[in-house]
Amino acid sequence: MSELWTLIKYLFFGIFQGFTEPIPISSSGHLMIVRHFMEMDDVGISFEGFVNFGSLIAVLIIYRKDLYRLSVNSLQYVIQRGEENRGDFRFVLLLVVATVPAGMIGVLFKDVIEGIFSEDIRMIGTTLIVTGFALWIIRNLRGKKQDGDLTLKDALIVGFAQAVALMPGISRSGATIVAAMLLGMKQDTALRFSFLLYIPVSMGTMIFSVTDLMEDPHFESLVIPYIFAFIGSIVASYFALLWFMDIMRKGNLKYFALYCLVVGILVLLFL
Repeated sequence: MSELWTLIKYLFFGIFQGFTEPIPISSSGHLMIVRHFMEMDDVGISFEGFVNFGSLIAVLIIYRKDLYRLSVNSLQYVIQRGEENRGDFRFVLLLVVATVPAGMIGVLFKDVIEGIFSEDIRMIGTTLIVTGFALWIIRNLRGKKQDGDLTLKDALIVGFAQAVALMPGISRSGATIVAAMLLGMKQDTALRFSFLLYIPVSMGTMIFSVTDLMEDPHFESLVIPYIFAFIGSIVASYFALLWFMDIMRKGNLKYFALYCLVVGILVLLFL
């Protein structure tokens, strides 16, 4: 019976992480809250990196056409210097530039940031409120910038916004989309840039998590629950991202803003 409960618990954890990862409510903050209530202190960063890879697979599936086009056209531009492919090549370069801030800050300060927030879960309440206010500010924005209009400055600002989201409670998708919308990007451009930017950061997290996963004392005994959580993360992330894309098109970000504000206040009041 205990083995069944363990399997259900980890499956729930994977589905929960997968569902909250693409939408702007901070998966890391919510996972810390859930772990607090479910007493899952044995779940380490290796497991979170493992299920995060499930979210990455979902993003790759949904944006597969964009990834194929950008890859092929960028390669053709490098080989043939065809001007018709220059825009896609430049878009890829901007994604690379935007990856740098979070990569550098993550390598240097990620452990420090996680240590601070793990000591006081009430800090999650504060950062969720910040996320809520940020989403409320952009709830009615409708930008005009498309892929070809983005600048180096835009990429750096969105990249630093992603770095800020290393703090649990600050949503990664929320932070990057807020920055993109404030810079005047159209909704579909903001979404695409945000989630294509998620790919290299998530891959970096996965690479760093491999060693932790192999050294995780729980991995061998929990390999089946880990796999169920991984599959649950893929499925949940896939449908959550499609749902979020539909909400962005309809301009209903205010609901996420209100949700983050309410949860943040409840955390401050009761935890």
